[in-house]
Amino acid sequence: MDLIIKNAKIINTDKTYTADIGIQNEKIKRIQKNLKPDTAEIIDAKGKYVFPGGIDAHVHLNLFFCDTYSENWDTGTQAAACGGLTTIIDFAIQTKGKTIKEAVEERKKDAEQKACVDYSLHGGITDWNETTRKELNYYVSNGIPSFKMFMIYRKRGFMSDDGMLFQALEETKRNGGIIMVHAESTFVLDMLIERYHPQTKKLGAWGHALSRPCFTEYEAIQRAITWTEVTGGRLYIVHMSTGEGADIVKAAQMRGVKVWAETCPQYLLLTDTVFKKKDGHLYATCPQIKKQHDQDRLWQSVIGGEVKILATDTCTFTKAQKDLWKGDFTKIPYGLPGMETLVPVMHTAAVGQRKISLNKFVALTSTNPAKLFGLYPKKGTIAEGSDADIVIFDPNKKITIDHKKLATNCDWSPYQGMKLLGYPEVTISRGEIIAKDGKYVGKAGRGKFIPRKPGGTI
Repeated sequence: MDLIIKNAKIINTDKTYTADIGIQNEKIKRIQKNLKPDTAEIIDAKGKYVFPGGIDAHVHLNLFFCDTYSENWDTGTQAAACGGLTTIIDFAIQTKGKTIKEAVEERKKDAEQKACVDYSLHGGITDWNETTRKELNYYVSNGIPSFKMFMIYRKRGFMSDDGMLFQALEETKRNGGIIMVHAESTFVLDMLIERYHPQTKKLGAWGHALSRPCFTEYEAIQRAITWTEVTGGRLYIVHMSTGEGADIVKAAQMRGVKVWAETCPQYLLLTDTVFKKKDGHLYATCPQIKKQHDQDRLWQSVIGGEVKILATDTCTFTKAQKDLWKGDFTKIPYGLPGMETLVPVMHTAAVGQRKISLNKFVALTSTNPAKLFGLYPKKGTIAEGSDADIVIFDPNKKITIDHKKLATNCDWSPYQGMKLLGYPEVTISRGEIIAKDGKYVGKAGRGKFIPRKPGGTI
């Protein structure tokens, strides 16, 4: 063995038990009691939890903005490792008039020798034609079985109309892929933004909340689910933020529609009152943080099982970048930092406060995204033959979130001052110790692109 984790309290989705974990050649070689160390490096995990490495299935890294990168592949993935993530899935969004292949190759080249944890990509469709249809089918069978489509951003040229979405969903019925949708109603949304924009000096960041009421999301969710049900396709709702959306998803799932949903920590921990703060513009996301009743209903969905994945939609901007809004809510860069804090923040909020089981917590942050997006059992479980992606988690460590002490290069945190009980102590990726006590200690650019399989389900 290269590495042995002794006295590991192993927490998978189906069971919790104690054993030693033997790692060899990047894989989990053996799980049993009393493994002999021989020449292996030893980590004693007594008193700690041992989780499969976290998987964030929704991140945006290396987005060029105002002449600088907000969070590069290296700094972002190092921060992810410090927070207990061993795999992320970013996006390769097609530029209108160009191919998906061009987007995929550009993103792979961008991440190569920079990413410090393993990564994959979702495709992104903005231009539906026969070439796009063929590319979708090609990539579903060649490592990228999921594709994002935007129901908004028509003025930016990203939007997919209902006909495009319908046709893409038809393909997923045949090929086992999955269409991910950013669900907001573009025409009503754009109209409301124009309506409130003249009051921007008076409203400040609160205008962001007023211009995106809950119905702009849940109407779009209903519409996307209708096309999924009619076509027999496969749909994933990204960053669901509304209680009504959760109700619609639950009803569809009960009818047998193949629809899954994620939500994010910002929607479970914050409410739109943040936009009334002096620095409220920092919290602007798309869709934005909603109201208390939405937060309460989303927690019910997490507990009840309608929401099966917790992801972050990480899109990091510094204070200086956010400040470029200059009082105009329509010009705030949308996005929050979040990868580094996903696992510890959700452990405190879900397990500690909401009494969700550790097994379900592992499902939400690792196993379910691995299964749905075609990484399982290579990722998402502690089992013989799986990649040795492991987090040793100290359940008794007390931390108060302070952006100055985080590994991210972002100079603020939406969870600043939040008191946590439990924090990742050691993160292991393919058998290599890459983070200890909040510090990245792995090799630079060691992450690998991981092809995924179609047909995943939870």
